[in-house]
Amino acid sequence: MAVIIVEGDSDRAAVETIAGRLGLRVPVVVAVGGSKGAARAAAAHADERVIGLVDIAERRDFERVIKTVFVCDPDLEAEFIDALGVPAVVALIAGQGELASLRRLQRQPAQRSRTPEQQLARFFSGRSGNKLRYARLMAQAVPLEHAPPPIRALLRAAGDGDLTPPASNAAR
Repeated sequence: MAVIIVEGDSDRAAVETIAGRLGLRVPVVVAVGGSKGAARAAAAHADERVIGLVDIAERRDFERVIKTVFVCDPDLEAEFIDALGVPAVVALIAGQGELASLRRLQRQPAQRSRTPEQQLARFFSGRSGNKLRYARLMAQAVPLEHAPPPIRALLRAAGDGDLTPPASNAAR
C-alpha cells in the first residue's frame, strides 16, 4: 500500500474517513502542513510508493516531487460540496448548530454577490478548526457512490483497486 501525502489535516481526515467507510485498510496519510512540505515528506518516504492529493492551485508543488498526484478542483471542500449538494451541506451545518453563523456570513456585503458554494468555502476557512471538522463530517455524510472522484481515484491507486463498498457499509 502506498503512503499518501496531503496538504493538511482536513485532507487527511477526509481520506481516512472515506477509506474506513469503504471497509478499506486505512492507508498511511501524511499531512504536510501546506503544499511546500511535499518535498520533505516525499524524501522521508523515498523507499516507499508515494502518491498525493492536492488542491489545483498547489498541484505543481506536489507534481515536482510525487509521480502520482490526484487533484481537487478547486479544493477538497468544493469537491464535497459538489458531491453532497449545497442544501445537504447547509443541513449539515445546521445540524452542528452553526446555521446562524453561516447566515451572518452570507449577509456580509462582501459575500452577497458570491455563489452559495463560495460562501460555504469561506465559512469553512473562516474559523479555526472548521476545515478539519467539516471535512470529517462531509466525508461521513457523502453517499459512498458519490464520494469525491479525486479521493476515490487516490484510494484505488493506494490499495488494491476495488472500491465497491461492502453491502453493510453502503447505507452509511
